[in-house]
Amino acid sequence: MTSKPIRIAIAGAGKVGRYVAGDLRKKGHEVVLIEQNKDKIASVRDEVDVSWIAGDACELHTLDASVLSSCDVMVAATGDDEDNLVISLLAKQEFAVPRVVARVNYPHNQWLFNETWGIDVSVSTPHLLTALVEEAVSVGDVIQLLQLEQGKVSLVEITLAEGSPAEGKTIGELALPPDGTIVAVVRERHVISPTPDTPLHAGDEVLALVTPDAEADLQRALAD
Repeated sequence: MTSKPIRIAIAGAGKVGRYVAGDLRKKGHEVVLIEQNKDKIASVRDEVDVSWIAGDACELHTLDASVLSSCDVMVAATGDDEDNLVISLLAKQEFAVPRVVARVNYPHNQWLFNETWGIDVSVSTPHLLTALVEEAVSVGDVIQLLQLEQGKVSLVEITLAEGSPAEGKTIGELALPPDGTIVAVVRERHVISPTPDTPLHAGDEVLALVTPDAEADLQRALAD
């Protein structure tokens, strides 16, 4: 069963914006790509089969009703964090776009990318790379992979060490915090959909959704 096509606006036709636009088009979605550099549009517009808007996405006259009022998602994917914040705020406050996704170029700006600026999900490539490196080499530590709901919920991963309090127990036997839930277990390159009767073993990669306040309790249940 395929998902229903949605209308998506993407600001920034750099490599990131073009790749995301092309990928979403292949999945059958309607994509509008906004770029202020007309020379860039002329040189790359044949790369992706999308609708093009020439203009500054930080300006209301570019993000007019015909562009954003009918969009389900706005993606602020420029190479400038200030622009991405302004674009996100306009999309949410002026056009009530249901879901706003923003690219974080410089990790020290991550704290700004929250609901105050109308952002539902922020993506920081440097932070993601760090998390993936930690995930590959760390055992027994909670590694944050992705922030959701403006940072109110995180997707985290923990590899169970030998002798961890979760080893040999089923998920139903664990003292998990109310604001934490295990969503998947990866074992020997196979993904297991967890149930209360799923047993856990050393070496399992456990993926969980958790609020920041509950991370320490999740750590205690799985690792300490």
